[in-house]
Amino acid sequence: MTFPEWTKPGVYGALVGAVAVSILGFTWGGWTTAGSADEMAQSFAAEEVTLAMVPVCLGLSEADAERVEILATLREASSFQRRNAMMETGWATLPGTDTPSRELADACLAGLELDGS
Repeated sequence: MTFPEWTKPGVYGALVGAVAVSILGFTWGGWTTAGSADEMAQSFAAEEVTLAMVPVCLGLSEADAERVEILATLREASSFQRRNAMMETGWATLPGTDTPSRELADACLAGLELDGS
């Protein structure tokens, strides 16, 4: 069986075009793989949970009997030590967990606005 003369360049053109479209789609077109889409979804969900828990953290801080002393300790701590100091208060612990959340501690510190007061 003989193929027409244009078959070989046509097949090569189709392969090169497919590779070019794939490269352009993944680099500039916004295409993602299932793995990277899952990572983005997990990251977004974690951020949203943290933002949803900030009012709980602020509520715990308002209900704490030692609030004034703890806020004074947080104000005195350097910016590098504030997160650890916030985690030690227990205000940044998500309900149902035993360990405090670093992200929630940062968000709660921002919500307390220690530098502005």
